[in-house]
Amino acid sequence: MAITGVAVLALVLVIWLIGKSIGRYNVIDVGWGLGFVVIAWVDLGWSAGHGDTVRRTVVTVLVSVWGLRLATYIGLRSRGRGEDPRYAELLAKAPRNPDLHALVVVYLTQALAMWFVSLPVQVSMFERGPTSALTWIGVAVWVVGFFFESVGDGQLDTFRRDPESRSKVMDRGLWRYTRHPNYFGDACQWWGLFLVAAQQLVGACTILSPVVMTYTLTSKTGKPTLEKGMEQRRPGYTEYVARTSGFFPLPPRVRG
Repeated sequence: MAITGVAVLALVLVIWLIGKSIGRYNVIDVGWGLGFVVIAWVDLGWSAGHGDTVRRTVVTVLVSVWGLRLATYIGLRSRGRGEDPRYAELLAKAPRNPDLHALVVVYLTQALAMWFVSLPVQVSMFERGPTSALTWIGVAVWVVGFFFESVGDGQLDTFRRDPESRSKVMDRGLWRYTRHPNYFGDACQWWGLFLVAAQQLVGACTILSPVVMTYTLTSKTGKPTLEKGMEQRRPGYTEYVARTSGFFPLPPRVRG
C-alpha cells in the first residue's frame, strides 16, 4: 500500500507540473482514471507469487479498461477548451499562491481519494484463495456498470455534437431512465471490484471504498455539482427531474 501511495503521488505531481506549465489544472480529470491504472499495475507486479493469478489478472484488466476509457474520453472531451469553471472558481479563491493551492486542495486530495477508493483492488491482488462465485458476480456487476458509463457517455457526446440540441435536455437512451447513467455505471464498477475482493474478510473490510465513491458521485462533486444551475441553462430540466430517477435506472414517472 505504501508503494502504490508513492506511485500515485508521483503521477499526481507530474500532472500538476503539466497543468502548471499549460495554465490549465483540469488535466487532473484525465489523471483520475490513469491513477487507478497505475495502482493496478504496480500491485500486479508487487503481488507476483503471492496472490491468486486469475484474480490478479481479472482485476488488472477491469481497472485498466475502466481507467483508460475514462481518461481517453475526458481527454478528448476537454481538448481545445479552457479551464474547467470548477477549478477556475477554486483558484480565484486562493489566498496567495494559486499553483500551490491547486496542488494541495485539488491534486493531493485526489491522490488520497484514488488510494483509498482503490483499496479493494490493492487487497484483492494479494488474496491467496482461489476465485469463487462471488468473483464472477463482481465481474458481472462491473460489466453492467461499464455498459451504463460508456454507453451513457457516448450518448451524451452525440447529443452535445448536435447543433439542434443546444439548450435542450438530454432525455434519450439511458438518460431516459436515470439523470446520471455514467455516474451509476461508475459506482457499479467499483462495487463490482469490491465484490471480487470481498470473498475474504480482509477484502470485505474495504467496503468503505465503494461507499465513499458512491457518496461522492451522488452527494458531493458528482451529481450535485453537475445539476447546479441546470434549470437556468436548460429549459425543461425541472420537468425532466420530476419524471426521471436521479441515480438508479427506473422507468420514467408518469405525472397524473
